[in-house]
Formats: sequence, structure tokens, C-alpha cells
Amino acid sequence: MVQKTQQKQDKIRIIMLGGVRENGKNIYAVEVNQDIFILDCGIKYPENEMLGVDVVIPDFSYIQDNIDRVAGIFLTHGHADAIGALPYLVAKHDIPVFGSELTVELAKITVRSTKGAGKFNDFHVIDENTAIDFDSATVSFFKTTHSIPGSLGIVIKTPAGQIVYTGDFKFDQAAAPLYQTDFARLAQIGTEPVLALMADSANAESPYPNTSENDIGKYILELFEYHAGRIIVASVASNILRIQQVLDAAARMHRKVILTGRDLAKIVRTALRLNLLKLPTPDILVPVKDIKKYDDHQLVILETGRSGEPLKSLQKMATNQHRTVHIHQGDLVFISTTPSYAMETAVAKTKDMIYRAGGEVKTISDDLHASGHAYKNDLQLLLNLLHPEYLIPVQGEYRLLNAHAEIAEQAGIPADHIFLTKIGDVLAYDKHGMHLSQAVTAGNTMIDGLGVGDIGNIVLRDRKMLADDGIFIAVVSIDRRKKKVVSAPKVTARGFVYMKANHDLMAESADIVKNAVQKDLDNKELDWSNLKQNMREKLSRYLFEQTKRHPVILPVIMEVKPHRTARRAPAKRKPAAAPATGEADHHE
Repeated sequence: MVQKTQQKQDKIRIIMLGGVRENGKNIYAVEVNQDIFILDCGIKYPENEMLGVDVVIPDFSYIQDNIDRVAGIFLTHGHADAIGALPYLVAKHDIPVFGSELTVELAKITVRSTKGAGKFNDFHVIDENTAIDFDSATVSFFKTTHSIPGSLGIVIKTPAGQIVYTGDFKFDQAAAPLYQTDFARLAQIGTEPVLALMADSANAESPYPNTSENDIGKYILELFEYHAGRIIVASVASNILRIQQVLDAAARMHRKVILTGRDLAKIVRTALRLNLLKLPTPDILVPVKDIKKYDDHQLVILETGRSGEPLKSLQKMATNQHRTVHIHQGDLVFISTTPSYAMETAVAKTKDMIYRAGGEVKTISDDLHASGHAYKNDLQLLLNLLHPEYLIPVQGEYRLLNAHAEIAEQAGIPADHIFLTKIGDVLAYDKHGMHLSQAVTAGNTMIDGLGVGDIGNIVLRDRKMLADDGIFIAVVSIDRRKKKVVSAPKVTARGFVYMKANHDLMAESADIVKNAVQKDLDNKELDWSNLKQNMREKLSRYLFEQTKRHPVILPVIMEVKPHRTARRAPAKRKPAAAPATGEADHHE
């Protein structure tokens, strides 16, 4: 047991730091008196307009401002939307992290692969029988069904009632023992007052039952049985259940399996070591370097891509840019997980590229309702088991949260006891019940390469402008003492117009720059900022009139100064250029 001794206070707040009105980035804070319990710590993958951004993590400002009150981080499962942002928080703060055995091992892989966080090792393995006593609350867990073993829901027992967080879950009556929901435990939780239920909404729009994983296994086997060529399976790296089904089907069809990608190999090795993944035959896995030793009908290639996102890797395979695998005639590409709505365009583009390369594509969603998340009836069953006083739909975009709310109303939850929150919202509970309180600072922190949080809206705006309309550069040399432009300005562009075909446009732009600069030089007081801004404004107005485009305009101003004449060398020297204060100013 872990114990803390602190003075009790009547204070319960639930804080949305992520995971609502968005796809991924699950992180929630539950405050009970002086303790703060962090539930999950995930990432989301960037939307198309976030040009160059690798991943998006939560804004940890509120946690950092209250770090002395944080009791721990409690993880529901080992997917990136639950553990991916962990390294960026524990790199700066030594906070105990709790999770099932597999979740902790995957969290360790994530932390150790991130620069600056590798030394963190305050992990604690728990299971469905664990209860951790704090002064203000008791934290316990229950088994759930998801696409990865060791998935747990979390219960925070407070003086006012229980707060239940499901994490990702679904109900599957035919689930294998590793993945079975503990219905008895859920019923037992429901015998005591449940103050608030924070439940998975990712599949709330679907009215169709999820296909049993037992039936999905049979479907994959049949797919493998009737295809004579090579099979390339695209899956999320941490979908252990799907990987097991692929291995089993490959063994039945006497095929070897090649794993591509370091993420996948690490996860598979970890699951094997923990006996959460079984090899149907000892020699079923072969190294990727041996790919040419086997005929097409003998191979299954399991591809997950970087950070578990396989679509980009499939596109590289289809265009002969992948380092080891090139799609050719007779290949079957099997996309074995149901893509989110946000990925539909990317999936369609990927399919087209695969067909152009000679392969064919099969998506599991073409034939089955396969999801790791609860659908309508599952959500209503959960409500009937727990009887919560308040419902807080989480884990999904707004339309999904709203669909969950409608489902709950049908199950008898009053509309005023359902909260459709946004990031930063705070739900406070007092003698008047649960209500919205003053919001906290929360939002997105963007990761680009090694940069954490140094990409903001202004940078993204400039990247979008560069992508849409390119860049226009104007270089001018001036003699401030003589108040004149020394030579004709040089203008150039990239990604804006083809310069050789727009000679008149470029010449006129140079004249506009010269006139704008000369006008400023004629003033008694020269201001560098005004000079550059005037250049931008006049160029921007002219270029838009001529092209209806808004390129990023980069003015470069050089000041020419004569060298002093040395005493022993009285001969005159040619003037040399020296950069002025505004030598290369990028507008932001």
C-alpha cells in the first residue's frame, strides 16, 4: 500500500487537459482535496494543417504549476494515445507512474527512446487486484477488453462517491482470457455510489455491434487461405491481439512472418517476454534480410511504420521508396485496423497508390465492424452496471461526445447530468452538485524534431503560407549617409512564380522596392522597422493584385559604409557592404 498523510478538505474537481473534442491526447486530472491524480498521458498525431509537426502533446502548465500535489500518473493501457506524452512530463518531474505489467514495459520503451527522459524509472506495476490508499482517496482498477493485454479501468473512491474512468474499452463475450472484461468487478463497483463516469466515446456513433475478435481471427485465416501471393499486413504496432491473429493465420497457412520497423520489433519482443504473445511455431519469425530467400506464397510481411502509423510506409512501398519492401503484382495489402474518419482521405490515397503498383487492397472495415471501442449498446450496458450520478463523455471529437450523450439520455441519465466538455474545462463538485468551474490553461504543445513547444500558431501560419504561396525575397543595399539606394534591388522567389516566365513582374517588384526604400531614406529620421514594414506592405499589395497570392515576403537590407583610410596607405578603397540591423528579417 502507498500512503500519504495530508489534511482532508472537501474539494473534488475533474480537469480536462486533453482527450475531449479531439482524436487522441487523452489526459485528465482528478483533484480530491490536495491530491491530484493524472489519468493517462497520451499524444495525438497532427492534422494536415500542422505542417512539419511530428506529434502533439498536452500543455502541462497546470500540472507543472501544481506539481507538489500530484500523487501519480495512472495509465489505462499501452497505446500512444494513453502513454505517448509521458516522456515529456517525467523528463522534468519525478512523478510515480502506475500501470499493468505490459503497459509499464511499453511506457519504459517510450520514455527511454525520448531524449532527456531516459533516466526516469519511477514505475509501479499494478493489476486489477491492486488498491492504493491515499489520504484523500483510494485508487483501484478493473480489467477491460481492448486490443492490447493489460488494459485497465480506474476507480478513484472519494468521500463523495466513486469517479470511474474506463480508458479504451469494449465488451466482447467471446474474448480470450487475456482480454476478458471483469463484469463481476464492474457490478461490484456499481453497488456503491458512482459520482461520475468518464467513459470512452470513440465509437459512440456506431449503432452496429463490434465483431467478436474470435470471428475476426477466422476472417483473417480465410483471407490468408485464399490468397496465393505475398501478404502485407498493415497494423498498429501495439495492437497485440491483431498481431497474434496474424501469426496464428500465417502458421496455419505455412507462411513465415517478417516484422518491419523497430517499434514493432520492440513491442513484439516485450509481449513475448511477458508471455502475452505466443509464437505458434518457433521459427515463424524470420529477419527482413532473408526476404529474398522465400517465394511470395511463403511470406507475410507485418508493417506498422514509424510510431505505429503504417500508411506512410505503405505509400513508400507502393512507390519503391521503402528500404526493404516494394509492392508488386500479386501482392495483397491487408489494412487490419479500422481507420478513424480523420484518416479516410489518407487511406483512399494509399489504396490508389497500391493499385497503381500492381497490388490489391483489403480493409477489415470493408466486411466487418471491427473496433477496440464500445458501441451504443456497450455504453448503455456500462451505464446500467454503474448507475453514475453524472456522465462525462471523453476520448473523441465533439460529434462522438454528443452521440454518447444522446445514448446516455436514452438510458435514463438526465441531460443536465451530462457534461460535454472542452479542453481546459473544470468540473467542480460541491453541495450544489457538479458544475462547470473556472477553466485552467490547457491546449496543444507541438513536437517538431527535437523542438518541444517552439512551434506556435504564427510558425504554423508561416509554414502554411510557404506551402500555399511560397516565398518572395527582396535584397536592397543603401547608403544611409548619402540617403540613396546604392544599386538596383535584387528580387527572387521560391514556390511563388516561375521567374523566367514572369520577368515583368519581377522587374516591377524591384522598382517598387527601390521607390519604397528611397521614400523612407528621404525622411530625416530613418527607422529600420518602418523601412522593412513599408517594403512588405507595398510588395504584398502589388503581388496580390497581380497574382491573387500572398507569399511570405522576406526583406533583406544591407547598409554600405566606406572603410576608413589607413595612414600608411592613403590610396582610396572601394566601399564594402556590412549588414545593418535588419539584415534578414523573417516576418512573424
